[in-house]
Amino acid sequence: MSKRIIHTDKAPAPIGPYSQAVVAGNMLFVSGQVAIIPATGDLATGDIVTETHQVMKNIGAILDAAGFHFSDIVKTSIFLSDMGLFASVNEVYGSYFTSDFPARETVAVKTLPKNVNVEITVTAIAVA
Repeated sequence: MSKRIIHTDKAPAPIGPYSQAVVAGNMLFVSGQVAIIPATGDLATGDIVTETHQVMKNIGAILDAAGFHFSDIVKTSIFLSDMGLFASVNEVYGSYFTSDFPARETVAVKTLPKNVNVEITVTAIAVA
């Protein structure tokens, strides 16, 4: 099975020793994304809706760089700083999918990188 590292300037650079994403065979594994604005390195933290849209834009940029689409996502993991944010995050997240929603879990954690409120990771599969 082949392995290919994905990197795009349209998504935030990794803040540690990891890749934005890795393609292994026909599967794409996207590292957890937070609301970093790629062009500036600043956080989009005005409110949870803005923050979540930026996370999803970052995921979209990585999907695009790898030749995948939101419709190819089969699994997501959402990490929240507070489960009270669930409804707002869920509404934004859901707007990026039209049908055949991915499997998913959403959990609250004590702290996220850069003290953000939401981090999302995805796994996608290319259907031949």
